[in-house]
Amino acid sequence: MKTQFKSKERVAKHGEVYTSEREVNNMLDLVKQETERLDSRFLEPACGHGNFLIKVLERKMNVLLSRYKKNQYEFEKHSVVVISSIYGIDILEDNVKETQNRLFNYYNQIYSKTFKGLENKELIQTIRYVLGKNIIHGDALSLKMVGSDEPVTFCEWSLVNNNIKRRDFTFEHLIENVPFDGPNLFSDLGEDVFIPTPSKEYPLTPFLKLSELC
Repeated sequence: MKTQFKSKERVAKHGEVYTSEREVNNMLDLVKQETERLDSRFLEPACGHGNFLIKVLERKMNVLLSRYKKNQYEFEKHSVVVISSIYGIDILEDNVKETQNRLFNYYNQIYSKTFKGLENKELIQTIRYVLGKNIIHGDALSLKMVGSDEPVTFCEWSLVNNNIKRRDFTFEHLIENVPFDGPNLFSDLGEDVFIPTPSKEYPLTPFLKLSELC
């Protein structure tokens, strides 16, 4: 039986208890349609070592393979969409590193197996870069980076033809409108919608060149 914590000390100090695979799958089944959309974004604000996010990636990769395994260019382009849709925050640095590595290794294993001998080094750099930006060593309660007054900031990555548009948003700004207490991020009923303002925007960049951004 897999343990749901690393140590009693971490449980006592940080309340760190991992969500089991069964519970993760049950939760994701509730939003199954979204897990099958390559660009549907998921955020785990206390990601631990990535139990929730790895299952999101597994489901998205199954869809990616079903659509593009015979077209390497399209597979690679939409790989960036998949990876860039997954976000996590954790207060413990070792969890952040472990989550980044788990997600990368899972993706890279599938990519290398599917296109053995044809792997693109620029794509690998891009995947590493995006994971480094999306899985953040921060505090979801204070909304600050750990050990800093810098705000937790997320990158929004949007595919525009063969390029990626990056816009940065502070976490605090994204959640400042509490649901049902004013305009929300989304509405199916025609109400006012809260549209956040990016803290920074970047020019359109070829998807294989993202690692060259600051």
